[in-house]
Amino acid sequence: MSDPNRPRSREDYARGLPDHHDPTAGLGGAPPARSALTLRLALAIFGLIVCTGGGILMLRADPVPVAFPIVLFVLAAIAVVDIVVILRRKARGEPG
Repeated sequence: MSDPNRPRSREDYARGLPDHHDPTAGLGGAPPARSALTLRLALAIFGLIVCTGGGILMLRADPVPVAFPIVLFVLAAIAVVDIVVILRRKARGEPG
């Protein structure tokens, strides 16, 4: 792992990244926290479905100001970006 610009593999993450120091290594208690990319992906998909559905339902409602569905569609777009980032990280081989 001498070239810092090369893409990292799953084995690199399992071995540990360079310059990573865990001051609690070897002490009792819970193991260090790991990335929960799968949970984050599930929550982003849930947010995308809820925000898109809520925005469409609000557009069909008569007395609702247009700003509310717009906010929900912006949140749905943010969820799409988050899903893309998560899928790229998982394809790169990061654990989680």
